[in-house]
Amino acid sequence: MKPKSEVETLALLDAQIRTIRGQKVILASDLAAIYGVETKVLNQAVKRNEEKFPDDFMFVVTRQEFAILRSQFVTLKNAGMPKYLPYAFTEHGAMMAANVLNSPRAAQMSVFVVRAFVRMRALLAGDRQLAKELAALEKKLTDRMDVHESAIVGVLRRVMLLLDPPPPPPRLPKPKIGLKP
Repeated sequence: MKPKSEVETLALLDAQIRTIRGQKVILASDLAAIYGVETKVLNQAVKRNEEKFPDDFMFVVTRQEFAILRSQFVTLKNAGMPKYLPYAFTEHGAMMAANVLNSPRAAQMSVFVVRAFVRMRALLAGDRQLAKELAALEKKLTDRMDVHESAIVGVLRRVMLLLDPPPPPPRLPKPKIGLKP
């Protein structure tokens, strides 16, 4: 990964952050590439320092989750089911991984990883606010639609009456004038 600017770096990282189990995570292979090490080296460092990676920092992806990921992302499509399922690192786990790797590249890139996670969190917060605003707008439009709809239905009924008036009431026979026997 040789991006030219911080913006490009963040864009590349944004693409590698996925949602699994409702958490924003980055897979071990992607994190290893960012930190400039082989996935095997990252996995070994994690195993040597298991106590530094609680469940809220990192977890192993299940077979079902991996199958879903493989179907969603082109980079994983050609990959079969791996012998060992990948680790998924949360923002804190990605930072801890940089610490246990203890390489200059990992230290440098960990700053970008954190920024990418922070940006993703900000976007999600914005999405929630946008969703609330869209729901309010939808309700407002639905209410208006009901008012307009009833007015339109009233106008259509009047037009239909003009085009196809109801039949006139039947004529009653005229009463006879005079004495009745």
